[in-house]
Amino acid sequence: MTTLTSHSLRILGNSDLRITPIGFGAWAIGGGDWQFAWGPQNDNDSVGAIHRAIELGINWIDTAAVYGLGHSEEVVGRALKGASPKPYVFTKCSRRWNSDRTIFGALNPASLAEELEDSLRRLGVDTIDLYQIHWPNPEDEIETAWKALERLRKQGKIRWIGVSNFNVEQMKRIQKIAPVTSLQPPYSMLRRSVEEEILPYAQVNSIGVINYSPMVSGLLTGKMNAERVRAMPADDWRRHAVEFNEPRLSRNLRLVELLREIGSAHGVTPGVVAIAWTLHHPAITAAIVGGRNARQVEETVPALDYRLSDQEFRNINMFLDANAA
Repeated sequence: MTTLTSHSLRILGNSDLRITPIGFGAWAIGGGDWQFAWGPQNDNDSVGAIHRAIELGINWIDTAAVYGLGHSEEVVGRALKGASPKPYVFTKCSRRWNSDRTIFGALNPASLAEELEDSLRRLGVDTIDLYQIHWPNPEDEIETAWKALERLRKQGKIRWIGVSNFNVEQMKRIQKIAPVTSLQPPYSMLRRSVEEEILPYAQVNSIGVINYSPMVSGLLTGKMNAERVRAMPADDWRRHAVEFNEPRLSRNLRLVELLREIGSAHGVTPGVVAIAWTLHHPAITAAIVGGRNARQVEETVPALDYRLSDQEFRNINMFLDANAA
């Protein structure tokens, strides 16, 4: 079993949250039959994955109300009942759904208050450690929404407030109202646009960053190939994602072989190398890592401690520069 020292924990932004370098991402465990599903999922496997992550030292879970249209939060809540020690729980608001399962954005104060109560109930907790605006949509309501979240924070049902998928200009607008504890952007070696402005801004302004999809939704785990992509369930959103289709897929699978070569020298998987690549950036506080069963968690948990050498980091970047999409 992995034993974490206090040196392994990182302070998230302006908060008192001391988090492990990776957290458990609960997107895929939302199950199937919704717009951004990963296909069917066994809830017992999900609970087992969360319990194993906690057992191996991971101390935070990131979910969202919209994952599985409430189902991910319900599964996390079920897992929390039997969890010891209790992890921090992070969730997100602003993505709501109609009775026909179509998703829409909502940021008005009444909607946010209702969402918060629903999330507390599904998760079975009295307080959410980090409550994040999932998407800045509708954009003209982000100031009103931020004021509402700050009021809810002062009421004690939220400990800290953050954002996801915001750009620099949007963060500047809401920072005038209340501090932004954290940002959650997509970041991986295949999605690097945040390096230009967003990550430097977060670093200068002491905004913690927890990046999502460091393994590009399973693409860089070392288990993906063209046949597996073709065999994905019809409701797996990745079937239509650009990185999972040609001409990029072949390039990405060659990249995985480089990650496998680097990882094999240290006894870790390509996915762990991909996570470590994101953690190499000084603005990144921690990475969100999904797991659909206990075995997947066991394969990625070495990312708690594994770090790339500067030379290994350069070798990966040389490949990326030489094989631009």
